[in-house]
Amino acid sequence: MKLIIAIVQDEDAPKLVESLMKNNFGVTKLASTGGFLRAGNTTLIIGVKKERLDEAIGIIKKLCKSRKRVTTSPAPNTWSAGVYMPYPVEVNVGGATIFVVDVEDFQKI
Repeated sequence: MKLIIAIVQDEDAPKLVESLMKNNFGVTKLASTGGFLRAGNTTLIIGVKKERLDEAIGIIKKLCKSRKRVTTSPAPNTWSAGVYMPYPVEVNVGGATIFVVDVEDFQKI
């Protein structure tokens, strides 16, 4: 058994969760926040049998595409002398960050 931890953009999450559930994957959804843009994203925890791992990752790849977005640069965490001037920055958002972990034991009570 494998555990997939997938971090996806909030706007991709509803379709992804629906598609995974339609294909009989159990999904747990957690709200999370990214570090760079400090924007909301969704972390999905998906337990899968080893033989269905590629199928689950294929669904994630199909529905979570990266795209470009213009945003202002984040404010620095520490202030230095001078004035902070936010400026527009084009960044890639979306896609998915996927971790696959071996599950030694699984029990559903």
